[in-house]
Amino acid sequence: MFRSHNIVARIFERQIRTPPPGTSVHCARRFYENLVPSHTIYDVECPDHLFRKFTDDGQYLICFSRNHQELIVYRPTWLSFSCTEEDCDVHDLPQKAKKFDSFFTQLYCTSLASSNEHICKDFFLYMESNRFGLFATSTGQIHDAPAVGGAIQGVPSIERITFHLLRLEDGIVLDEKVFQDDFVNLAHNMGVFLYDDLLAIVSLRYQTIHILQIRDSGNLVDVRAIGAFCREDDELFLNSNALRVQHLKKKFYFHFQDYIDLIIWKVSRTMDHHPAFFAVYNMETTDIVAFYQNSADELYLLFEHFCDHFHSTSKHSLYTNFISSHSNNIHAREQLRSLRNKATSSSQFVKKMLASLPINSQSMSPSPYFDQSLYRFDEKLISAVDRHRQSTDHPIKFILRRPPHTLRFKIKPVFRVRLLNTEYDDDDDDDALGFQLGPEGGNTDSRTKKISSFLFHPFLPFALSIQQTLFLQSAVNVHFRR
Repeated sequence: MFRSHNIVARIFERQIRTPPPGTSVHCARRFYENLVPSHTIYDVECPDHLFRKFTDDGQYLICFSRNHQELIVYRPTWLSFSCTEEDCDVHDLPQKAKKFDSFFTQLYCTSLASSNEHICKDFFLYMESNRFGLFATSTGQIHDAPAVGGAIQGVPSIERITFHLLRLEDGIVLDEKVFQDDFVNLAHNMGVFLYDDLLAIVSLRYQTIHILQIRDSGNLVDVRAIGAFCREDDELFLNSNALRVQHLKKKFYFHFQDYIDLIIWKVSRTMDHHPAFFAVYNMETTDIVAFYQNSADELYLLFEHFCDHFHSTSKHSLYTNFISSHSNNIHAREQLRSLRNKATSSSQFVKKMLASLPINSQSMSPSPYFDQSLYRFDEKLISAVDRHRQSTDHPIKFILRRPPHTLRFKIKPVFRVRLLNTEYDDDDDDDALGFQLGPEGGNTDSRTKKISSFLFHPFLPFALSIQQTLFLQSAVNVHFRR
């Protein structure tokens, strides 16, 4: 174990000491206690894009245009400049450091959506083994669409949903999959699941799970559809054995109609008189392996002790294998049990925790700064989960887990007003254009909603914080190790 927090001493100790078997990667990750994004450039000059996320291998930054028509892909680089002085650290960074292009190189900009379609900005899946990206475009929702052709009542309809498979290296569209008059929940990848080369798309409107395979050639190939029928010959069997099927229904449990009325849904949306269930289904044998109600203690205990098995982590992904959970991290487990002990109702707590199942694909950042064995931070303000958060006027602190438990770095939300391309300067600070709405610049109107999103690189000490205020242009801050 390292005894010093000095990075030079750690490098020397790494040369002379061999870590215990199976711990070499974890020992190497402790260097992130020294390598932190300690410097911030506020309000960099950048294009007015929607910044989605870094890919899990850190090779690409995915962005969308404001009109939701174009995909823009950048390659992360690093700020470089020359200094002729003796102590460069005390000097200000050059003017080009305030430009987005100093940290990213645009690879291409390609149009994905047609005139009546828009890119779904909250949807993106990455296939690391082939560096393929899966994107979605769709038309608007029809909320009062009639339930025809086997559709169920109460689910909206979208005239056209198109999934685009791209090679991210050059932006070439390799294949497309179109769903007509259907509804797939695309928010935060909720209705689409990727595991290695298998893709599952949940049609809520027609209650069908479409299984596709992504070939190395870049083709989307239909494998099977799980819905009204589970095998290819199910329809033929039911039609030819109608009397036998009716007899089986009569012998079945008297709640048969209740089970018929259940619909496939990603997230539990339940009232007390409408219980939700979780089904574990074997695609090969078409058997229901297990069936749980959303308040089942047995399922919760499985989730608590084997949470990593509920994540669809690819075997090709290196960094996502170290995402902290309450089944692989003692600090996360203690936090979870503390929340359960404080809960007034054990049943409601179990429902709340199980509501996240099935866990969305690629919904967590693999950044080492979210490793709870390295750092402690306020998960109400920031976490590895890919979500926008209500902004705060207080700095977000990252504190060492191990002694001496010191503050290593912090991300300070700062808001500037930029309306109609006009900047209002309230101070003479060269590092801040406009005036600061925060702990040092005064508070905004309490009715003004401020949203922050944080994009951490999967392995570099580098992050973007995007500050958004209603009716105002977003401000992008760059956090990096100087």
